[in-house]
Amino acid sequence: MANAAGTLFDLKGKTALITGSTKGIGKAIAEQFASHGARVTISSRKPGPCEEVAAAINASYGSGTAIACPANISSKEDLQRLVNETNAAFGKIDIVVCNAASNPYYGPMAGIQDEAFAKILSNNIISNNWLIQMVAPQMIERKDGAVIIVSSIGGLRASTVIGAYCISKAADVQLARNLAAELGPYNIRVNCISPGLVKTDFAKALWADDDTREQREEETPLRRLGEPNDIAGAAVFLASKAGSWTTGQNIVVDGGVTAV
Repeated sequence: MANAAGTLFDLKGKTALITGSTKGIGKAIAEQFASHGARVTISSRKPGPCEEVAAAINASYGSGTAIACPANISSKEDLQRLVNETNAAFGKIDIVVCNAASNPYYGPMAGIQDEAFAKILSNNIISNNWLIQMVAPQMIERKDGAVIIVSSIGGLRASTVIGAYCISKAADVQLARNLAAELGPYNIRVNCISPGLVKTDFAKALWADDDTREQREEETPLRRLGEPNDIAGAAVFLASKAGSWTTGQNIVVDGGVTAV
C-alpha cells in the first residue's frame, strides 16, 4: 500500500504564481514547487532573467511546467497582466507567493526621504494586497487556495539601518492575519514566512563582509546563515496539503536567531 504521508507535499495539478522569482528565495520556491509537481509563473521586472529561469525549470521538469511573465509590482496594471497571463497559460491560480519587495534605503529613520519611505510601504504592503485581491475571486469560487507572503524577522525586531523595511514587513504579517480571517471561510489559507538572514543578493549588504558574516553566524544558534532552500521548504509546506489547517500564521525560519 502506498504511503499516504508521501502525498502531503504533493503539488501536482496546482499552479503557482511567484513574484520576485528569478533569484534568491523566490527562485528557490519556484524550483521546489516545480519539483513537487506544480506549474509555475516566473516573474520579476526584467524579461531576460524570467525567461532564463523558466527555461531551466522546463528543462528539468518538462515543457510547460513554467512560463515567464515580467512585471513590476509597483504597477497595478502589470500585476493584473501577470494574473491574466497565468490564467491564460494554466487555466487557474491555486497558489500565490508574494516574494518581491523593495528596500531602497539603508540608514536611520531620521534620514529617509518621503519618496523612499512611500515606495517601501507601497511595494511591500499595498502591492501584495493588490495581487492577492486579483486572485482571490477564483479561489473563493473553487473554495481552495494558498497565499504566502514572504515577510522577515525584521518585522519582529527593531533595526537602526533598515527600519522602514522592517515596518513594512511587520505590516505584512498583519495583512496575512486579516486576510486569513476574511478568506478562511472559503478554505483559502494566508500565511507569512519570516526568514532570518539568508545568503541572497537582496541581503548582500548584511553578509558580504567576512567579519559581519562571521558575527551573524556566531549570533545564530545553528551557526550558519540561511540558504534559499531553507525558506522554500517552508513554502512547500504552506502551499501543500501538509499545511491545510495552517492559516493566519507567521512561520519564522531563522536558524534560531529570534529564540535567543
